[in-house]
Parts: sequence; structure tokens; C-alpha cells
Amino acid sequence: MGVMTRVWIAGAGGRLGSALVRRFASSTAFKLLTSDRDVPVEDSKQVGRFADLNHPDVIINCAGLTDVRLCENCPEEAYKVNALGARNLAVAARRIDANLIQISTDDVFDGAGNAALCEFDDPHPVTMYGKSKYAGEKLVRELTDKHVIVRSSWLYGAGTYDFVDRVLDAAAIGGLIRLPGDEISSPTSADALAGLIEYLITAREYGLYHASCEGWCSRADWAREIVRLAGYSGAVVEEGAAGDTLRPRFTLLDNMMMRITGIYRMPDWKDALAAYLAGRQTGGQV
Repeated sequence: MGVMTRVWIAGAGGRLGSALVRRFASSTAFKLLTSDRDVPVEDSKQVGRFADLNHPDVIINCAGLTDVRLCENCPEEAYKVNALGARNLAVAARRIDANLIQISTDDVFDGAGNAALCEFDDPHPVTMYGKSKYAGEKLVRELTDKHVIVRSSWLYGAGTYDFVDRVLDAAAIGGLIRLPGDEISSPTSADALAGLIEYLITAREYGLYHASCEGWCSRADWAREIVRLAGYSGAVVEEGAAGDTLRPRFTLLDNMMMRITGIYRMPDWKDALAAYLAGRQTGGQV
């Protein structure tokens, strides 16, 4: 057996972190190192101590303050976790010569257009969540050369209560579910994103990649597909305006770098959603 790659997953208790832990748990190629709030990424001393003690080959930063309302109300906390945390991991990665995979978001765009956004489009975040995540991207770029920044959209999966859970709970009691018909992006399964990240761990790829599931939909379309796949015939999804959601309206990501380099292809969003819900029913995702 060859030497195992030591992989540190920071934020291992969240959606993506949980998916990565499940994916790598039985792997003979990776030695998993996990942390969550026991090693807060915003604490440079604790981050540095963990890195020096465990000396990972790869650091995956899944940690983040993702509650958009909380980020608006507590901007310093948003920057502390999403920007300072990224900085601390980048500094540690450079010092121990580890690769850093920084997870980012479609919220770095303002959502004002109607065309899919590729890696060469300039970000213009308008929410505090988007601004703090973009600040984290910039700090990673400045502080360590051996990095990959991965932007994804509408991430869901086991680990935290999310959009899929809310729709399923509402559908279970029947009646009307009212959701925006004008918020557009691509729902992305944490399990599907974990597949790309597994590839990136061993590939010699650096830079910026958009990594959403293929295809697009509105929030209402997404909910309709969840309800249909779950078999809740009594639930009705009705379209409304986005309203005060704090989310950018149109953030459909174009996975251009993945496509033109030919390194990987994300699954269709409907296929990934069907696989996730099937896994929940059999106990594979919870």
C-alpha cells in the first residue's frame, strides 16, 4: 500500500464537510483529519497548532458563516469566519507546503444579469455573505500559490437543516408552498461536489473552478422536483417574487474551466437530487 494523503477537512460538520467525511471514511488512499468548532478557523493560533501537529498534505476549507441574515446583522463576524478564517488556513498551508482547496459561493456575484457566469466574469458581491466570501478568495490568492478556489451554488446535503429539508417538511403536511420563480441558479448536491473535490486532491490543478450541477432552475422549480421525487401529491408549489431573501436573483454558474480543460463533469441537478433523496430513503445520507 502506498503512502496515504493526509487530508484536513476544516468545517467537517457542515453539508460539504459531512459529505467528504462519508466519502473518504473507508478510503485507503486518504488519512482523514477533521475539525469543526473545536479548531475555529478564525483563531490563527489554533489553526497553526493543528497544522503543525498533523502536517496535512491537503487542507479543504469547508468552514464558513453561511446564514445570510446573520452575516448582514453581524458583518465583523462574517469577515472573521469567511475572510480571516481563509487567511489563517492559507498562511498555514503555505508554511507546511500543503495544497489548499477553498470553498466559495455563487453569492460573490450580484445576480443582476441573465447570462451564466463563468470564472472570467468579475465578481461584484452585494450581500455581506458574498462580500466576506470574496474577501476570503482574495486572501487565499494572495497568501498561497498552491490553491484551488471552488465556487458552487445552492448547496444541499446531510449535515445541516437546509432548503430540501424545509420543502420536505412543508410538503409532508400538504397545502401550498410559495417560493420565488425569479431566483435562478443550479441546486448542487454536496455529494456531487465531494466527487470533484476528491479528484482535485490528487490532480495537479490550481486556480479557480466553478462547480455547480449541470442545468438550471428557479427556487420554485427546485421545490416542485423535490415534491415530485418524494411523492407528495397533495403539496402544491406556487411561484412568487423573490422578496426579501437577501440572495442574488440570478447566479447561474458556468463550469467553463472544467469544460475547457476537460478535467471533470458535474452531474445534472435533477439526477443528483434524485440520488440524494433515494439515499435518504434508504438511510444512506442521514
